[in-house]
Amino acid sequence: MIERYTLPEMGALWTDAYKFQTWLQVEIAVCEAQAQLGYIPREAVAEIKAKANFDPERILEIEAEVRHDVIAFLTNVNEYVGDAGRYIHLGMTSSDVLDTALAVQMVASLDLILRRLEDLIEAIRKRAGEHRYTVMIGRSHGIHAEPMTFGFKLAGWLAEALRNQERLQSVRKNIAVGKISGAVGTYANIEPRVEALACESLGLRPDAASTQVVSRDIHAEYVQQLALLAASIERFAVEIRNLQKTDVLEVEEYFSKGQKGSSAMPHKRNPIRSERLTGMARMVRSYAVAAVENVALWHERDISHSSVERVMLPDACIITHFMLVEMTELVKNLLVYPDNMARNMNCYGGVVFSQRVMLTLVEKGVRREEAYKIVQENAHIAWNKLDGNFRDLITQDARVKEKLSPQEIEACFNPQHHLQHLDEVYQRLGI
Repeated sequence: MIERYTLPEMGALWTDAYKFQTWLQVEIAVCEAQAQLGYIPREAVAEIKAKANFDPERILEIEAEVRHDVIAFLTNVNEYVGDAGRYIHLGMTSSDVLDTALAVQMVASLDLILRRLEDLIEAIRKRAGEHRYTVMIGRSHGIHAEPMTFGFKLAGWLAEALRNQERLQSVRKNIAVGKISGAVGTYANIEPRVEALACESLGLRPDAASTQVVSRDIHAEYVQQLALLAASIERFAVEIRNLQKTDVLEVEEYFSKGQKGSSAMPHKRNPIRSERLTGMARMVRSYAVAAVENVALWHERDISHSSVERVMLPDACIITHFMLVEMTELVKNLLVYPDNMARNMNCYGGVVFSQRVMLTLVEKGVRREEAYKIVQENAHIAWNKLDGNFRDLITQDARVKEKLSPQEIEACFNPQHHLQHLDEVYQRLGI
């Protein structure tokens, strides 16, 4: 049974309430660092922590007047805190809060994405093991090539998913960067030691050399890696779509009882999930371009990046997370049809075994060019007839019979030859 999916866990990380909560978390972390170094009274920090709160609607109300989100937030927080609020935001600039809190959001989002990616990896690994020996035809240019197994195809997906996991683990480290360095990043009114202590308490590290903002190449890498993950998911989805075509039908998306594929054609069973994933990948890729455009800001800062990120980051994270859940369910419930795979592989009388015939002739002393000509001639005759049979043609060809025994010809059409080294690949991937 396929689970219905909602977005509470990821979506919650990109609400105004969570954003303001991270802002408050940063402000309190800085206050604690200031107190630890003796710059503000510890009693004031205790009061701030006890009283600090906010009301998202009130913040928006204040922002409508002052036209500045951080000022509106601080004004609202101080409505709760009172006199001790004068120690909040001491020596800081807005971007100290915004960029440090954004890093907290992005790390939390990436942790959810990594968790869902692990689910997908395990789903692919399981199905790859299940179909380790399910023989099918491999295709290049959309044309039948040579035999392989469906498990081997999935092994390729697994290797790619693992590479995405490694890249995202690396980018998680890179994005976990905060800055509490004040206007233009010179620490004129706040000590680097405050930044170090505050970032440590937030699970971040200080930016090595910030301007007034954390440079946006860091954020661009984050979105680009999400786009690459989305592209991988799309590759898997496109393969499913191709294998579900009526005239192929080697796999099929799970079709639940009562589900309908078309308002007009009752017979339709469409690969709607795979198509949805293809469309979503386009969205995430488009944000990769926007993220790169955000890198070039004027001087030590401007806010041209801000409006982009308010849309780009929530969308990219939520879409990628959704894609992972969708693809995991798709893989878990994918219908696989080995009989259709065998049928397709053997159409035209096993024409896909042409290379084995050619190489066997070469081993028997036939020049490669001549062997190629003999095999291609028979293959094309079989290919161009509805009931063409390559195997029969090869068996009856006098030039082949002169060099190969019936047993040697038979061996050319054994798909197991093509699978003899696949165990090594499976071992590399722990399947």
